[in-house]
Amino acid sequence: MAEITYRRGGIADLEVLIHHRIQMFADMGTAPPEVWPELRQMSEAYFQTALVAESYLAWLAESDGSVVGGGGIVLAGWPGSPWDNQSRRAWILNMYVEKDYRRRGIARALMQQMLHWCRQQDLAIINLHASKQGRTLYESLGFKPTNEMRLTLR
Repeated sequence: MAEITYRRGGIADLEVLIHHRIQMFADMGTAPPEVWPELRQMSEAYFQTALVAESYLAWLAESDGSVVGGGGIVLAGWPGSPWDNQSRRAWILNMYVEKDYRRRGIARALMQQMLHWCRQQDLAIINLHASKQGRTLYESLGFKPTNEMRLTLR
């Protein structure tokens, strides 16, 4: 079994980031193939801007020179709160590991690296939306459900 190495991603990884995002939604059953072209177009436009601006930071796992998993952090401006004096918030998203590489600790290692980076940045609150498949991992890392609500307008 090949060694897994980890690194930060960048604009050169655009295609794999888009692939992971589409496959993540496809695997959750929320993105049938007919929406993939539009999802690809939206994701490409977002990543091209956000990676350069560093409002999206990517972490990738590689095996034998191929990217086999990844995740990212969206950094957004935030006005702070009584329990968090930071003027920004972090959301972890796009966690994805290729099917042949699952159950090997790759997602956990990616999460640990991203959480380490967040601690170094003195970020107090980290958010994410958990899929059914990811919930156990996130809970084991200390994530708790919150009081968030959602209204879908379309």
